[in-house]
Amino acid sequence: MSQAPLSLGIDFGGTSVKVGVVQGQKIIDFCTPIPTQEYETPSELIKAIAASVSNLQEKHLGIAAIGVGVPGFVNLDKGLVYQLTNVPGWVHVPLRDQLSALTELPCTIENDANCMAYAEWKHGSGKGMHHLLCLTLGTGVGSGIISNDTLLHGSHSTAGELGQTSIHYRGRKGAYGNMGALEDYIGNNEIAKEAQSEYARQGITRSLEECAPALLTLAAEEGDTIAIDLWRGVAEKLACAIVNACWLLNPEAIIIGGGVAKAGPYLFEPLETFIRTQLSTPFYSHLKILPAHFSNDAGIIGAATLALENASSSE
Repeated sequence: MSQAPLSLGIDFGGTSVKVGVVQGQKIIDFCTPIPTQEYETPSELIKAIAASVSNLQEKHLGIAAIGVGVPGFVNLDKGLVYQLTNVPGWVHVPLRDQLSALTELPCTIENDANCMAYAEWKHGSGKGMHHLLCLTLGTGVGSGIISNDTLLHGSHSTAGELGQTSIHYRGRKGAYGNMGALEDYIGNNEIAKEAQSEYARQGITRSLEECAPALLTLAAEEGDTIAIDLWRGVAEKLACAIVNACWLLNPEAIIIGGGVAKAGPYLFEPLETFIRTQLSTPFYSHLKILPAHFSNDAGIIGAATLALENASSSE
């Protein structure tokens, strides 16, 4: 039996860029992470990425394509990065063409949450389904939508930003002037601040570091009622946005990954209750709420899968 072809997936983060060789649904090799902030210009960083790609090409013959997942808005037709979150200087950068020219490989760029959604649809918890809403919960809220077996992009390649949708029309003002954006309430930092305030109201002093989501989950496991109630509050806010998306899209499944999702039953059990009680039967009877199959590797696997499929279709 012939082996699955090889492709490269690149996960572009604000702290580091990770490059992996992907075969099927597995990452078979990594390069050393590239520190994002050490490069003053996009061109310098792109050259460093190309150098890592070259090293992996020498070790793995037959790499067919490169896929890059970026934390920001992209123009798929032009291969352009409009702007990257938390990476200064990355405005209207022709990443696809520059990286392709340096590596002599076909290159696909995509939003990182879309890459996660694609990985879960093709290889993970959503495999075999046709309509999915996938979320990654961490510093912010990323999301991707699979509708009718297609990754939904919208008119300018930027559809699917559930984290920027409102859960309170008179709520906090978001980065784009939008009011009550979901990620301004359930991002890592926002959860920690809410926890610190709630502990203080109960006469308990905690630092923000002690209120990080991972530690709140440990506290909940030990029976800390404040932590349990905080996770219930996160679930209620998240459900508000998901319910709106369900009424609009009627998905088969909600797939949730990222660090916040590691709260497990303290998040998923109240979330399912809040969602079920706000939808009618045709929207809920079939709906599955699932943890993501892939962890931190989802972006690399999804980007590589997309790139390989695009390269194959253009031959």
